[in-house]
Amino acid sequence: MPSDPVNIICMKWGTRYPSHYVNVLYRSVCRHLSRPFRFVCLTDDHTGLIDGIETQPFPENPGITAAKWPNVFLKLLMTRDGFVGLKGPTLFLDLDLVILDSIDCFFDYQPGKNCIIHNWIERRKQIFRPRPEIGNSSIFRFEAGSSQYICDTFLSEIDRAQNRSIFATEQAFLTYAMKERYWWPESWVRSFKYNCRPTFPLNLLRAPQKPQGAKFLVFHGQPDPPDAISGFAGKRLHHRALPAPWIADAWRE
Repeated sequence: MPSDPVNIICMKWGTRYPSHYVNVLYRSVCRHLSRPFRFVCLTDDHTGLIDGIETQPFPENPGITAAKWPNVFLKLLMTRDGFVGLKGPTLFLDLDLVILDSIDCFFDYQPGKNCIIHNWIERRKQIFRPRPEIGNSSIFRFEAGSSQYICDTFLSEIDRAQNRSIFATEQAFLTYAMKERYWWPESWVRSFKYNCRPTFPLNLLRAPQKPQGAKFLVFHGQPDPPDAISGFAGKRLHHRALPAPWIADAWRE
C-alpha cells in the first residue's frame, strides 16, 4: 500500500450545501480510504466544519464573466501547479455524493492519468446515438504538480469555456482541456437517477435499490441524499422516488 499521502479536494459556497455535507464527505472518506490523505475544502465559510478538514480560500476570479464567482469553473483552476500546495494524485469530489465502498481503487486505476466519469444521459436519448464523449466532473482525478496544461488551456481559452454554444457545461470544457483522459469503470460510479430509481411508472411502486459493486453514488441535480433517504416527490411523476433508507447507512457523520 502506497505510503505517500493522496489528496481529496472539494468546494463549498452559498447555502445549498451546509457544513454537514462536507463533514459527511470527510467522515466517509475516513471510513473508505485506507491510505493517508489530505482533505481540502475550498470555502468562504468554515463554520461548523470538523477537525481534519483543511480549509482554503477561493482564488481570485481569473476573468469569468458569465456567472458569479466562485462557481464550478474553480475545478479548472485546481489543476494549476502549486494550487494550495497540492502535490501528487488528487481526487476532486462534489459534496452531493454517497460513498458506498472502498475508494482506494480511484488512486490505483490508471495511475498518473486524468480520470473522470463518463457523463450520463437519459436512456431515451441513447436509442439512436451513443453517449457523447463528455465527462461528469462530480468525481475526477488529476496529478497535482503535473497538470498545469489543463489550467493553461482554460486561461488561454476562457471566453470559449464560457460560451454555451461551444461547451454546454464546465465539465465539457474540463474533458476537452484534459486532452488525454480515461473514464472510470461504469460499475464503480453510479447515478441515483439513472441506475437506482426505477423508470416511470415503476418508480411509483418500487423503491430505489442499492447498485451492486458501486463505490460512489452520484446525486447530480435533484434529489439530494437526504431527500432520497426520506423519499422525493419531485415536480413530475417520473422524478418521484420512494424512500431509500439504505442510503442513510452510508451518508452519515
